[in-house]
Amino acid sequence: MIQQSDPTGLHRVLDDFRVLPQAARRLDTRPELWPDEVRIRVERLNLDAASFRQLEQQHEGDGGAVRDAVLGIVADRGKMQNPVTGSGGMLIGTVEEVGPESPLGLKVGQRVATLVSLTLTPLVITDGLADWDGRSEQVPCAGYAVLFGRSIAAVLPDDLPTGLSLAVMDVCGAPALTSRVVSQYVDRGSAPRVAVIGGGGKSGSLALAAARAAGAGRLVGVVPTEREAASLEGAGLADAVVVTDARDPIALRDSVAAAGGPADVTVVCVDVPGCEGGAVLSTADGGTVIFFSMATSFSAAALGAEGVAADVTMLVGNGYVPGHAALALDLLRTDAGVRRLFEERLA
Repeated sequence: MIQQSDPTGLHRVLDDFRVLPQAARRLDTRPELWPDEVRIRVERLNLDAASFRQLEQQHEGDGGAVRDAVLGIVADRGKMQNPVTGSGGMLIGTVEEVGPESPLGLKVGQRVATLVSLTLTPLVITDGLADWDGRSEQVPCAGYAVLFGRSIAAVLPDDLPTGLSLAVMDVCGAPALTSRVVSQYVDRGSAPRVAVIGGGGKSGSLALAAARAAGAGRLVGVVPTEREAASLEGAGLADAVVVTDARDPIALRDSVAAAGGPADVTVVCVDVPGCEGGAVLSTADGGTVIFFSMATSFSAAALGAEGVAADVTMLVGNGYVPGHAALALDLLRTDAGVRRLFEERLA
């Protein structure tokens, strides 16, 4: 041991300046554990949507080039953190070793999903991603990763396919925070109108289901294409589904208004930049905007709201709410529409 470990992972940071692992340029990936760490034998990564889209567009759909880019990032940084989007994803694997002082409650041999970002997780890939074609967010992978004392992981459920569990756990913070915010409105005697921008995606569909379960009054799902609209309508997760380009603030505002808005709660779950202004304009005075997209510019959101004199509360979804994994998995089990959308996406 070269220094005392820290539960946040500071001891793994190789930068000259003292920063947390997520902000670090490079992490120490040695397999030997500090006392409060856990090593995971990795079997699959799940790249976050914004990161995968950026890599796919940058390399014009060339799967081999995308694969090489991911390998290069991990080799260079000791973690998977897209240098353009700043985002990463999460992984599943099997617990290989548990340090004697680990507080995570994990046991050797358990199959788990990490519920912390790959942007702060020491990661080594050993198979060159030979089984991945570079064309999907889910990445078959051999290697290992290290969890810190303040990391989060959940044991994979036995009743769900691995790929389905991974897809759900990747975005489980969105429905949990949506549920909390909607419940606060309900506790005050209101059945809030909720608009989910990107309602046909993974986090968006779960956010719609969570809002309904928490007591939302009217649900509006915003999607970019007629194909996504048909899928979302078939799932029955929204009272109204509108097709519009969320990067056009006036079109988004008018579409949500025509569908029963403005919204009391607007949830942004898209993986493209430029949707901040429309989300603010789609929200009623005194309402709440939850930004659950790594493509969000928070300066654009703040300055944009100020520029149109919008009295809205803006929340950054940080991906962690106590009990978030269990809530998301329960929604998948109990809501046939959510499960249908996830299975269609994986297929």
